[in-house]
Amino acid sequence: MGARVKVACVGGGPAGLYFSILMKRQDPSHDITVHERNPAGSTYGWGVTYWSALLERLRAGDPESARAIAEHSVSWHQGVARVGDFTTVQPGDEGFGIGRRTMLGLLTERARALGVRVVFEDEVGEPPPADLVVAGDGVNSVLRDRHRDHFGTEVTAGRNVYAWLGTTKVFPSFTFAFVPTEHGWIWAYGYPFDAGRSTCVVECSPATWRGLGLDRADEAEGLNTLEKLFADVLDGHGLIGREQRDGTAQWLTFRTVTNRAWYRDNLVLLGDAAHTTHYSIGAGTTLALEDAMALAAALRGSPELRPALARYERERRSALLSAQSAARYSAEWYENLPRYMRLPPERMFALLGQRHSPLLPHVPPGLYYRLDRAAGRLESARRFKRWLGPRVSRTLHARSRPR
Repeated sequence: MGARVKVACVGGGPAGLYFSILMKRQDPSHDITVHERNPAGSTYGWGVTYWSALLERLRAGDPESARAIAEHSVSWHQGVARVGDFTTVQPGDEGFGIGRRTMLGLLTERARALGVRVVFEDEVGEPPPADLVVAGDGVNSVLRDRHRDHFGTEVTAGRNVYAWLGTTKVFPSFTFAFVPTEHGWIWAYGYPFDAGRSTCVVECSPATWRGLGLDRADEAEGLNTLEKLFADVLDGHGLIGREQRDGTAQWLTFRTVTNRAWYRDNLVLLGDAAHTTHYSIGAGTTLALEDAMALAAALRGSPELRPALARYERERRSALLSAQSAARYSAEWYENLPRYMRLPPERMFALLGQRHSPLLPHVPPGLYYRLDRAAGRLESARRFKRWLGPRVSRTLHARSRPR
């Protein structure tokens, strides 16, 4: 693109802010405005997760913001699973948690220091006049949905329900807790994001949700029920919700967003406006930031806009295939949780770590566990497992297509 361009980023999430930072670093003369509809500091959510590979990429893109994010993050090196009274601990890669509000504050401060205008309480319904308009306005993107037919937007709702909560219980590591009830299993994912708080995502099937009365409970009643169910995990700490104006609790079903096209003229999709992946793989923020990196790199390497946007779309589509597959199988694993809870807890946890596998849904869990253990010892078994999984998945996918 030319030496100086006018850029409007609609949506002040991590992707839009980081993209503005990268563009300013490439050329300080760029005229960049980030439009955020919400007030400053009012972001939803508790903490977000990321892994060391992202931190290295952030350091390469902008060392100053990467340093600030690292300094305000907490880390862990293992996973803990609690199934009823049984607890098992497994070592893992280093993971990080940071408060979403903290991350946005750091990125906003850095963007402004570089000369980006960040405007809060700025509702944008029409594309602003600019050489490039970046739609980073989330799952319910207004700019994308103005041209929904062009983008080929599809939104698919998951089966389970979940609530995104906070707690003053500081989990020492990423924690999974599965609790049996007379209405079925309910479980939580917990991870720390600062010295005094953790995120706690609670999930269950619709039948369990209704059986426990959570569909009828207001915010306070629902939190009280969940605190009793997860009392051993929370160690006496309470849960913190996000009360709605009518006093109801916010239970959601995850929406998977896909788009056939990612750009139209000078309008391009970024982050959740372009794609979502199920929260159980902990990749949403990482993928959004990687979108920002890819878009900035494509623009730097092309003198014209359209070829740059085409390159960005092509590269990100390819890069997302693995994460989208992992997210799909992970969500299905939890939707079919009773299938795995019949195993001894240590075996169940082993298959929890294998939930991204395309082979696992189609093999009896006990047999898969034995196959996986053998694959850990024998190279021939590893090769067979890698060969068989994609073929089973393709065969069953082809059979499920409408004729």
